[in-house]
This record gives sequence, C-alpha cells and structure tokens, in this order.
Amino acid sequence: MFLPFFDTLRRAGVPVSLREYLSFLEGLAAGLCTYDVDEFYYFARAALVKDERYLDRFDRAFSESFQGLEAISSDDVLNAVDLPEDWLRKLAERHMTEEEKAQIEALGGFDKLMETLKQRLEEQKGRHQGGNKWIGTAGTSPFGAYGYNPEGIRIGQHESRHKRAVKVWDKREFRDFDDNIELGTRNIKVALKRLRQWARHGAAEELDLPGTIRASAEAGYIDVKTRPERHNAVKVVLFLDVGGSMDAHVKLVEELFSATKAEFKHLEYWYFHNCLYEGVWKSNRRRWDEVTPTWDVLHRYGPDYKCIFVGDASMSPYEITHAGGANEHWNQEAGHLWLTRAREQWPDNVWLNPEPERLWNYTQSIGLIREIFENRMYPLTLEGITRAMKVLG
Repeated sequence: MFLPFFDTLRRAGVPVSLREYLSFLEGLAAGLCTYDVDEFYYFARAALVKDERYLDRFDRAFSESFQGLEAISSDDVLNAVDLPEDWLRKLAERHMTEEEKAQIEALGGFDKLMETLKQRLEEQKGRHQGGNKWIGTAGTSPFGAYGYNPEGIRIGQHESRHKRAVKVWDKREFRDFDDNIELGTRNIKVALKRLRQWARHGAAEELDLPGTIRASAEAGYIDVKTRPERHNAVKVVLFLDVGGSMDAHVKLVEELFSATKAEFKHLEYWYFHNCLYEGVWKSNRRRWDEVTPTWDVLHRYGPDYKCIFVGDASMSPYEITHAGGANEHWNQEAGHLWLTRAREQWPDNVWLNPEPERLWNYTQSIGLIREIFENRMYPLTLEGITRAMKVLG
C-alpha cells in the first residue's frame, strides 16, 4: 500500500533507495508508529531521508500522498481494524493515569465521545470560556481549544499546545535546505565548508581535548595529549560583479560575501562591472577614484589561490569580445583576454551565476562566459555551490 508513496518521493526528487524503503516497511511491521499520524510522519522522514537538502521535498511528497490522513478519526481506525474492547481497555490502562482513565469512563468511552460532541454542537448557542462541558476555550472539556483533555477534539485553535492534533508536514520548516532554491547566509556557509582544507604546521603545541579525554579515560589518570596547531590552508580571491543587472541580486550576493568572509581567513575580494577589464576596486563609492590595476592583482596573489567570479554574465557580447566594448569606459583590451589571464593565474577557478540555470541558454553573453570558463559556471544554489566547491577542491 505504500508503493505510491515511494513513487511520489522518487518523482519529487528525493533519492530514496529500495533498501531504505524496505527498512521503512520493517519499522511499520514492528509497530513503531501505530495509529498516530505525527509519529508516522517523523518515522517515515527518518527512514527515507538521508540528506537535509531533501527535507522540504519530502514534506511536499508526504502531503501529496497522505492528504487528509490527519482527518481520520479514532472511530474510523477502530471500525477498520475491529479491535476488541478489552484489548483497547488494557492498552489504555498502560498509557493513562488513573485520573485520565476516570475522565474517559465518566464520558462513556470512545463511542460516547462522538455522540456527545454532536449533541453539544446542537445545544450550544454561543462562545464559552473555561469549564468542563461546553465547546470553548481554556477548559477541560474534550472539545474546544486552549485547554486539556486526555482524549479530545480541537475546535477553533490555530495550533497544537499538547502535540496531539497538529499536521506538522505542511509547516515545511525545511524550505531553506532544498538544493534548488536560492540560498541564505546559513546555507551558503554549509556549502562553502566543503572547500575548507586543513593543514597542520609547527610543533605539537595545541591541546587535543578529545584525545586527552579519551586517553585519560583509558589510562585512569590525566594523560594530556597535544597536536600540531591547525590552520586553514585555503586562500580565496573573490571577484564580485556590481551594478546594472546585478542590482536584482544584491541581497543574495551580500549573503554570499558575508558567508565567504566568515568561512575563509585568507580571503581577498575585488569588484568589477559586467566583465573583468584593466581595473578593479575595493569600494564602490570610490570606484572611479581608487581603481587598482588588474595586473597588480594578478601579480599579488599566487596560483595557490582559489578564484571565484560572481556575476550574472548578462551584458552585450561586445563587452566580452571587443576592445572598446565596455559600456562605462573605453577598454584597451577585450574582456575575454582579462578573464583568460585570470584563469591562467589561478587554475582553480569557477563562475557563480545568480541567474536561474534554466535561463542561461537564452543569453548570448552567458554562453560566451561559459565557453571561456570551460563550463565551470554554476548557479547560486546549494547544489550549484556544492558542485563548484568540488571542482575547486
């Protein structure tokens, strides 16, 4: 019966394997989540999703497959499985306090619960606050909101307070993790961490706390361990396109810049407009007064640096192919020459594009940049940055 769910997950892009699906069925057969839709959701997510990037896709697939499942009542379940009353009573005795059992008995059991609800809906004429009978709020009646009853029906409450009737998968708290969406600073940091390479230098002077704890536990006395101090060996030079069509991507580029500064100790950054030419700058407010020759930048940072260009690559093709093609000044040499020089100086290089990848084939200049970078152009998504970091690594 769960094969359609398995198929929906695959169609939604969740890479669930047959082995994971079989483990999911084994858990159900073992009774890990019986007649509780929230438990079923959490168990299915734990069994079938192995990467946080797919949590949002799982939520959407789950909602599509089991829409309306949360509306199934206890009567529907009991009628379907035809469980003996004495079995249910014993199960209740195992999981309820004496007070809770007395409350259920006072109402008359599961069947009486639904009958009483219908009667009170017909009898009640207005809003009710507190108490233990009418459908209202802040009481102990089995019906209503913002109160408590061990077996109740929530009416008029926008959220769960005792976690007994909330449909959690439609919250979609994991949208940020989807690898096909544009990123926030947090997820950019996660992706950039894939590039971090650590090298050990110098004498063993840094305290190895985990090693000390482990060695002391094994020896029965304090056994201090040290290790070579760790330094982040990655060096990055970052070129950021600003102005013009990039204005639409300012927030995303700012987040990338913030995350990059946080992740890499050895980071150098420069601004350019549309294409790399003979000058770059550090401050956009003084871009005309304090321009640094690109030759100086090429000679300043060694080939051990990783080079990342960030821009939408959307411009007139002449800005790339011809001298004098730049739209703000007369460039003595074509932009493609400077890009080629940069790639030769820093062999580990990529271009990150904030434009959706599906639109790239419709812009001629993007095609030219991709050709210059030998298809090392990647979208600014979690999946795109992950691919780029693998190339740089």
